Amino acid sequence: MIDYLREYDRAVEIGIGRRTELAAALAKAGVSVIATDVYRREVPHGVRFVQDDIVDPDPAIYADADAIYARNLPPELHRPALEVAREADAAFYFTTLGGDQPAVPVDRKTIETGTLYVARAGIQ
Repeated sequence: MIDYLREYDRAVEIGIGRRTELAAALAKAGVSVIATDVYRREVPHGVRFVQDDIVDPDPAIYADADAIYARNLPPELHRPALEVAREADAAFYFTTLGGDQPAVPVDRKTIETGTLYVARAGIQ
């Protein structure tokens, strides 16, 4: 996933949880990273945390993003996350849990850890 995301200047991670290694690696690669979650989370040095719920988002958090991404994103959050990415005019990348299929139109990319989904621009 990092190979796709390190090409962007500004990225927002939806639902960082306790797995912070990707955000840390992106920050180390020079990407400006904001991490969000519905719960307060500790994030690595160089990553900014903002508490937010993607179902009722604060658009200002995502407005300057070039890319929005999420790992293990449950299907019920695919559409709200895609809407936020469209509103911000940002690329949207995500992975799902196990056998969950994407709930929005996507292009699939094979990555080391499984499948990376890239939401298609312009599809409502």
